Amino acid sequence: MNKSVLVLGAGGHAAVVVEMLRQLDYKIVGLVAHEPPVFQPVFDGIPCFLSDDDVLSFDKSTVLLVNAIGSLPGQNTRFNVYKKFKELGYRFATLVSPNAIVSDYATLSEGVQVMPGAIINANACIGDNSIINSGAIVEHDCVIGHQSHIAPGAVISGGVITGEFVHISTGAKIIQGIHIGEHTVVGAGATVNKHLESNKTLYVAKPFLR
Repeated sequence: MNKSVLVLGAGGHAAVVVEMLRQLDYKIVGLVAHEPPVFQPVFDGIPCFLSDDDVLSFDKSTVLLVNAIGSLPGQNTRFNVYKKFKELGYRFATLVSPNAIVSDYATLSEGVQVMPGAIINANACIGDNSIINSGAIVEHDCVIGHQSHIAPGAVISGGVITGEFVHISTGAKIIQGIHIGEHTVVGAGATVNKHLESNKTLYVAKPFLR
């Protein structure tokens, strides 16, 4: 496998991704960020390029891109960067932390990132450019749509199907067999026990106060 990669982004998510790349023995040829990154030991020794145009100087046949831009509800930067360079013919690395557990029978699409402590079980399918973040659990037979983010500590029970651009926030829990429409946000700590339509936001239920 080609192990030379160019990392797009230099923030907090990028720091975790770069550590994963080092653990997996990738050759990191540079970071691409619009501003020089704040010094962090994890970035030490990696050249930094300050324009997206600098990516074009790298041969798309010999280098993989790593989308190290984080994902938050309502922000499209991560998707836009992925779309731009896919249309230019570049390929994105699919990364699995050595500290994650991924079934041999799960399917990870292009650009998926599985962060430390995450678990993905048999027959799960994760869509393009999605993040399964630290400590998240995606159970058997789930289908997570393209461009989605399962945030730290979220638990997705068996047979859940989501659309594209879904954000399951930190600590949320989805019971088995639920369908969640595209562009939907499940708030931190929420429990989902019924299907959700597209373009919805589900907040944590507030206790009744007398």
